[in-house]
Amino acid sequence: MFISSGINITPFDGTSVKVAVIGAGPAGLTAAYQLSQLGHQVMVFEADSQYVGGISRTVVQDGFRFDIGGHRFFSKSAFIEDFWTEILGDEMLTRPRCSRIYYRGRFFRYPLAFPEALWKLGLWEATRSVGSYAWARLFPRPQPDNFEDWVRNRFGQRLYEIFFKTYTEKVWGMSCREISADWAVQRIQNFSLGVALRQALQSRNPSQKKVKTLIEQFRYPRLGPGQMWETVAAKIKAQGQTICMGQHICQLEHRPGPSWILRNSRGESFGPFDQVISSAPLSELLPHLHPRLSPLALQAAQALRYRDFVVVGVMAKNGQNLPEQWIYLHDPSFKAGRVQNFRAWSPDMVPGPDYNGFGLEYFCSKGDTLWEQSDAEWQKLARQEIVRLGLVRESEILQLRVIRQSRAYPVYDQHYTSHLAQLRQEMNAHFPGFHFVGRNGMHRYNNQDHAMMTGWLTALNIAAGHPQYDVWEVNEDAEYHENAATSGLRQVPFLKAREDE
Repeated sequence: MFISSGINITPFDGTSVKVAVIGAGPAGLTAAYQLSQLGHQVMVFEADSQYVGGISRTVVQDGFRFDIGGHRFFSKSAFIEDFWTEILGDEMLTRPRCSRIYYRGRFFRYPLAFPEALWKLGLWEATRSVGSYAWARLFPRPQPDNFEDWVRNRFGQRLYEIFFKTYTEKVWGMSCREISADWAVQRIQNFSLGVALRQALQSRNPSQKKVKTLIEQFRYPRLGPGQMWETVAAKIKAQGQTICMGQHICQLEHRPGPSWILRNSRGESFGPFDQVISSAPLSELLPHLHPRLSPLALQAAQALRYRDFVVVGVMAKNGQNLPEQWIYLHDPSFKAGRVQNFRAWSPDMVPGPDYNGFGLEYFCSKGDTLWEQSDAEWQKLARQEIVRLGLVRESEILQLRVIRQSRAYPVYDQHYTSHLAQLRQEMNAHFPGFHFVGRNGMHRYNNQDHAMMTGWLTALNIAAGHPQYDVWEVNEDAEYHENAATSGLRQVPFLKAREDE
């Protein structure tokens, strides 16, 4: 049994709890695996009929493998790192980190190396950028509660316009002034232009040791992230548990006891269950609770917004060994927001050394013009853009695959925190035994390791019979996970009430 040191694990006392897990992504499968290890009964329900892993799945076609979103395996949590090692062992590769930004026909390192960026921008643009930064430091915008103001205060207006505005508005489909500053705090690395420039000057002195602030390498499953979750699912089933594929749970009934009955889209019932763990989108599941939520809570659930995206996989006969895993397209002339180079993630993501596989990511929303394009239109657009980028020649493209991903990103608009507060208050008061986990289940832009942590801690809470850990505190410190230093179990948030005991 996998147990991480320093954590309270409740030994199995012979009283088995029956738990339904909605969603076979990283959060749901981590919870199911831990509960199964602790001797409890688990049934997992996954809407996809073929793939587990959620957005961390790997789609396979003709020897090419496509990662839906790009997943670096790196965590500050010792538990998460050890979990990955336990599941895949030597199948976890160590990869050098390499990402770039494409802007005005030039490539810039990402995360931004500001001395290089200023050099490549040219004298005039660099002067404007530094002047803009100085102005922002002297005259910051007070109470920066939106993305634009937060980034402008930190980097200056001109660098914000060049390196943040275009890409961010592609991702979210809205003005940066409509996006909560929470997004910037959580996702932008903890450095500033001033620090970067000082480090650049210090690095000229061989005796001055440069501070390492970002990871330079990460781990990655040899056959893509789906390999991790397919293996976890197989281990769960080997322990006698059930994973039901193609089961879209669209109704939850809470009965006195407490007990839970689940119903799928065909009207079939499952249960009763003692507890429910859900990573399903809140706006999709909570309106179908019985008894029903209050009108205020229903309004809050339906007001939560999501962003969808489409990956167009490009399969090419091309032997270039490009180093970048990701290329961010900050050039507004491209509709794609980002390009993945799958061969740089793992050589086994393509059929052989004479091939390359790319994924062009387009951010959109269901019902808009982009989302409603036919596969043929998507393929034509992606073909044009990847050739224009110079990554492949037209004659080298073998085929293209369109992959749609709905509800990929929970939107951090100006009202999402109040909506979440309303939902949490009502669910805690009237629906005991229901647990929120994962990115969509908590409407929080968690990384894979954060999503796993919410599932793991929820499993420990259920096994203990009372809440020991506050799952909502995972990643609440807004400290992005790709800082270099690790600190063991720093992401395990004990409930305040229990710390005092």
